Amino acid sequence: MPSKGEKITMNFKARLAAKYLNMGGVISHPTDTIQGLSCLPSFEYSIRRILQLKRRSAAKGLILLASDVRYFTDFVADVSLLKNIKNTTTPTTYLLQASKQTSKLLTGEFDTVAIRLTDNALISQLCKATNSALISTSANVTGKHSATSVLNLNVFFQGELDFILSPQNYNNKPSSIINLQTGERLR
Repeated sequence: MPSKGEKITMNFKARLAAKYLNMGGVISHPTDTIQGLSCLPSFEYSIRRILQLKRRSAAKGLILLASDVRYFTDFVADVSLLKNIKNTTTPTTYLLQASKQTSKLLTGEFDTVAIRLTDNALISQLCKATNSALISTSANVTGKHSATSVLNLNVFFQGELDFILSPQNYNNKPSSIINLQTGERLR
């Protein structure tokens, strides 16, 4: 949990977003690349809600987003590989062998888990307030452009989101994807 000093620096909306996440809610918030949908990976019901809202196949898997690699340790088979992940100016998603307890809703049809480390201030606050990585995916219905306004979010998801932090990043370039075990660049 955050220290008292960290709680003071979190604005009211970020604290409220963290409260919804901690209760198993699904929220929308700006990420380092795009407006996203998030929930905590410990709530499978919430992950299912995200897939349903997006009309996304569970076979595709989802990304874990966090401000510190320690939030990924429960999800990867070889924790020692996390030391190779550094924060960079270019958002990069890494694929690592998933641990046996990682939900198939997170990995999809793959045996890897997708993780991205970011120094985004909001993500950092949400991770600290929830003591968790965040499930992250673009805030759109499959096949549509990502939302760039609260109105878009409400139209796409018909008021079914538990909380919305207004879009700020108007859909920047998506992250690179690298298989950390093989070095293969997938995007």
